[in-house]
Amino acid sequence: MATVILVRHGRTTANATGLLAGRAVGVSLDQIGRDQAALAGDRLAAVPVVGVVSSPLERCQQTTQLILDRQAGTPYASVDPDLTECDYGQWQGRTLSDLATEDLWSVVQSQPSAVIFPGGESMAAMQARSVAAIRRHDAAFEAEYGPGAVWVAVSHGDIIKSILADALGMHLDLFQRINVGPASVSIVGYGASRPSVYATNTDAGDLSWLSNGIDSGDAPVGGGAGHKAP
Repeated sequence: MATVILVRHGRTTANATGLLAGRAVGVSLDQIGRDQAALAGDRLAAVPVVGVVSSPLERCQQTTQLILDRQAGTPYASVDPDLTECDYGQWQGRTLSDLATEDLWSVVQSQPSAVIFPGGESMAAMQARSVAAIRRHDAAFEAEYGPGAVWVAVSHGDIIKSILADALGMHLDLFQRINVGPASVSIVGYGASRPSVYATNTDAGDLSWLSNGIDSGDAPVGGGAGHKAP
């Protein structure tokens, strides 16, 4: 299958102040976030990506543009509402320190599969829609560009954590063990028999090896010889 690079948006004004922005409009990258997203774009400049699919929220659109600006070609670009932030309902717009006093907070930490945000979405539904969207786009990019195709999905922390948990074969209740920082890069290949996770939560390092595509076939016993040189 094709290879998806999962990129979280850069830091926002809400992130910096400990506010749960959710789906609120007008939440932009701050200067640190713009620098983070530009660095992600610089890293991805060495990879000829065939497309970038983004959450519709402003912070992801800004991150997407900084990635596209650094691509040598003109990748296909689109927006998918299924990659948008979790609907946190009545939690949206509140501070994390305030939310930590709620009884539901401990359930979010230990049993997210049981969480339904008041007036919002369940975390299980969040994972189901985002994983389905990633797999749908991945199959479409492979069908059009071949199995060596590499594409980018720009989304949100909990969304990417839930996609990685699925790819790792982890129950959603374990997804809080995964960290996904602002503008971080994670890499997943969906093989015929199972997904393969090649990187999680990276914010530095050469990605040019992806220009050759990846082999998502059988896992090499003993670990194999590593990536092919570009």
